[in-house]
Order: sequence, then structure tokens, then C-alpha cells
Amino acid sequence: MNNRKHTIRAFTLSELVIVILITVIVAGIAFSVLELVQKQMSGIQTNFKNTTSISLLEQSLYIDMHRSNQVQYDKLNNTLVFTSEIDTVRYQIEKDFVHKEIDTFALSIEKIQLYFEGKETTADKIDAFKLTTAKEYKNAAIFIYKRNTANTYMNP
Repeated sequence: MNNRKHTIRAFTLSELVIVILITVIVAGIAFSVLELVQKQMSGIQTNFKNTTSISLLEQSLYIDMHRSNQVQYDKLNNTLVFTSEIDTVRYQIEKDFVHKEIDTFALSIEKIQLYFEGKETTADKIDAFKLTTAKEYKNAAIFIYKRNTANTYMNP
């Protein structure tokens, strides 16, 4: 009879436990990195949405400012009014948004400054204005101006 022992080469229990522990640690690190990446992507999406809203409002204001003959600000109703021969466009400035006819811009406007001939004013005639957004929009400033024509000085 053959008295040789037949042994099978295999991993020990302690070696398997160590491999499982290392796998769990690596998976935990991977999930925390994934969570950080998701937070960054969410921040990027929010910033993109905010800058897009600011750009769209700025473009709309620019177009309406240059189409109009007269610009007024109604402090009581917190409304910018652009008047031309064809029509009148109103921008209603609310706490969390700016509303223009069928458009709504999701922005918080904190400060409105009005200008006429380079000087800050509260009068009816306006040839420039500056809207400053709230802190969550990084206090972005929208400055819109137009050149005065003879019509500006002739009409009361």
C-alpha cells in the first residue's frame, strides 16, 4: 500500500478573508468616488442652468431695448416697460423669476440700477440699466444700454 498523503493545493481561510476585505475596501472607495462625481455633475448642471437663464434674459432684454423708443421702470409694480411704435413689452420682476409675456426666466434679481446719459437716475427716461442677480446666481450683473437718438430728447 501506498502511504503517501494526497494534498490538494488551495487557499486557506485566512487568505480568502483577506481577499474579501480588500475587495470590500476597494468597492467602498469606488462608491465614494462615484458619489463625489455625481455631486460635481449636479453642481455643473446647476451652474449651466443658471448661466443659461442669465444669458437668455440678457439676450431678450438686449433685443427689446434696441427695438424700443422708450424704456421706463415702474417701481411700484417692479416692471420694466419697453415701448415702441409697434408694441409694448413688459418684464415683471418677481422674487424668484422674471416674467415676460409667455417667457419666464428662473432668476432672482436682487438689485436694479437705472441710468440716463451715464448717470444713475430714478426718472422716467432710461437709456441703460443694470440688473444684479442674487447670491445663488453668483451676483451676476446684466448691463444693457442703447444709444440715444433725437427721438429720445424730443418726446417728453
